[in-house]
Amino acid sequence: MRLLEYGPTAWLVELDGGHDDVFAWADAIRAGTVGDDLIDVVPGATTVLVSMRTGVDRRTIAERIEALRPPTRAQREATDVAEGRDVIEIPVVYDGVDLGDVADATGSTTAEVIERHAAATYRCAFCGFAPGFAYLTGLNPSLVLARRETPRTRVPAGSVAIAAEYTAVYPTASPGGWHLIGRTDAPLWDIARRPPAMIEPGALVRFVPLRGDG
Repeated sequence: MRLLEYGPTAWLVELDGGHDDVFAWADAIRAGTVGDDLIDVVPGATTVLVSMRTGVDRRTIAERIEALRPPTRAQREATDVAEGRDVIEIPVVYDGVDLGDVADATGSTTAEVIERHAAATYRCAFCGFAPGFAYLTGLNPSLVLARRETPRTRVPAGSVAIAAEYTAVYPTASPGGWHLIGRTDAPLWDIARRPPAMIEPGALVRFVPLRGDG
């Protein structure tokens, strides 16, 4: 773990590990172990941004962060089970335009792609790209594919997609280069809702297959 100065009122926690390290550090910092002098804790792919209030002694905050000992993945999973942590379920019609191509590229049938994608419980690593766009980890290794060589200029809202080690749902229509394997009517982003994003960093997510066109 390395601490990098990020402007006058923030530290960037840079990690060598994967998403599990990011989750663990973000949760440990949010838990209040470093005091009440923080404004926000923002996880990224391999970093955690710790934003402090103006006037806070940044060195003191750094020392508190360095003293943290975040839980291991096994400890976190045990806590999820013990606390009965809710899992967000998203209904999906698996009829995406790239489903067949994904099956061919992974040496699978479309049924196997659907089964593997729907079997996992995912965790939101971080949000970005567009409001409500959650990068979910936990994708079956057999489904890991590079992004499309040619991005689309418009991906429909509600498209369920995969790229690299992530899966996600496009909350609104936008350009995109991920492989589209399904669609959902779940409202991933609603400005009138509090919070507006259905999926926030650290949330657990499961996709539930639906039949037909509905």
